[in-house]
Amino acid sequence: MIFKRYLNEGQLKGFERYKYSSIDNSIFSTKVMHPFWNWCVQFFPRWIAPNLITFTGFLLTIANFLLIGYYDYGFTAVNDKEHPIPRWVWLVASINIFLAYTLDGIDGKQARRTGTSGPLGELFDHGVDSYSAVLIPIYVFSLFGKVELSPLRMHFVTWNVFLNFYLTHFEKYNTGVLFLPWAYDFTMWGVTLTLLVTFLFGTNIWHTPLPGGIAPAFAFEWLLYISGIISSHPFIIYNVYKSYKNKTGKMRPILEALRPLMPFTALFIITTIWVMLSRNDICSMEPRLMFLLFGTIFSNICCRLIVAQMSDTRTEGWNAFFWPLLVAVSISIFPYRYFAMGDIAPATERWLVYVLTSMLTIAHFHYGQGVVREMCRHFKIKCFKVREPITNNNQVKIN
Repeated sequence: MIFKRYLNEGQLKGFERYKYSSIDNSIFSTKVMHPFWNWCVQFFPRWIAPNLITFTGFLLTIANFLLIGYYDYGFTAVNDKEHPIPRWVWLVASINIFLAYTLDGIDGKQARRTGTSGPLGELFDHGVDSYSAVLIPIYVFSLFGKVELSPLRMHFVTWNVFLNFYLTHFEKYNTGVLFLPWAYDFTMWGVTLTLLVTFLFGTNIWHTPLPGGIAPAFAFEWLLYISGIISSHPFIIYNVYKSYKNKTGKMRPILEALRPLMPFTALFIITTIWVMLSRNDICSMEPRLMFLLFGTIFSNICCRLIVAQMSDTRTEGWNAFFWPLLVAVSISIFPYRYFAMGDIAPATERWLVYVLTSMLTIAHFHYGQGVVREMCRHFKIKCFKVREPITNNNQVKIN
């Protein structure tokens, strides 16, 4: 199991044929952020591997998750006058998220600058981004607390973020082109500035009613829903439709085209059933850990989809992580008469979440390192080391 293989020969051969194709038509991205990243990347020594830049940015998002979680594990600190989150935490978190965002914009440029562009870098980048999709929203939940934004509402907000991220890769699976979403840059800037404002003015600013008596938590929640519907989903549907109309995409049969949605939909249904029907209301007891668990499984689904679309192979319709998840959900929601031990006790269900999260997190990281190891062996490269010296050329091409 330690050296289990995750990539078959068909996938490895598909990676050999892979050509990166993306379209970024966001004026803010092309006119503001890319020039900024082009300037920043010049200060990076050429011996720094692009994947090391990617991984450093990911570690900063984890650092934020751990730091805020230390002071506000249960999303209650905002209502706890005796133990609030220190102001400096928000400043550190703001700096970290901006640095992570900047490093995410630089890694591809460093790859082209050092001549090390390849499928491993893209897979590594999008793979860690899929995990960040659950970590970053959790920062914002601490601004409102679970009194103003219930764990059930947090659950659906998190799934809205998952949906926006996943549909981008569903789109590429069918079109062969990565259409970079406009909302990404605005989201990262929005989170950065929100955390900075919190440092300057405190969390009370997010609990002052807006004009019309609208609660900021309610506005935040619906802003995310509406922005996805307006700025993302219609364009994804149109791009997939256009690829079929113009015969420029993968031209898969309809059921095969929709296949990536099967594990995503299954995970949404299973997790939502657990959140809504848990006999101990486990999401209110352990919201942070529950979202981390769901995000871990989501990231695994995303990574497998990314592998499939980059290698031009068939994606999975089911994920093996669902089996232990289904066992845990069944134990948690079914009435006592189905189990000789009676209703599951709150402490027992809590430990069930601890064990399941630990087990699947280890399994997911094993999958990630296994895929990276196999690709490095196949392409005869090292993940965190530049292969050979590169001649001086400071010009960096915009995506």
